[in-house]
Amino acid sequence: MKFVILIWSNPASRALWEKIPPEDRVVGLRAYATLNDDLEASGELVANAALGEPSAARRVTARDGQAIVSDGPYPETKEFLAGIYLLECESMERAVEIAARIPEAGLGLVEVRPTRTLDSFVAP
Repeated sequence: MKFVILIWSNPASRALWEKIPPEDRVVGLRAYATLNDDLEASGELVANAALGEPSAARRVTARDGQAIVSDGPYPETKEFLAGIYLLECESMERAVEIAARIPEAGLGLVEVRPTRTLDSFVAP
């Protein structure tokens, strides 16, 4: 089964990160490196990415075959998506176990969702 782990951020968590001395930030970054290595070794990592700042986002709307692009971000929320993991693992329980290793999980900023295939949207 495939699962996506969504890593969220907000102004409070960003401010907390900024207060950590650079030499101590290495600990958090090492946690990610170890997690990545472990998931690659187990074959469970499909993809992962840290996302750029929301202010660099672009919203794309298609009208009459033309792309209309405008600046972002758009949601009226303080939280924003900061990164993702796409996993192939045996169960939701395993995906949750992996998600708990993400440093932001300690702040309650990690979400796990199963993915869906296109045929799951088609009525039988």
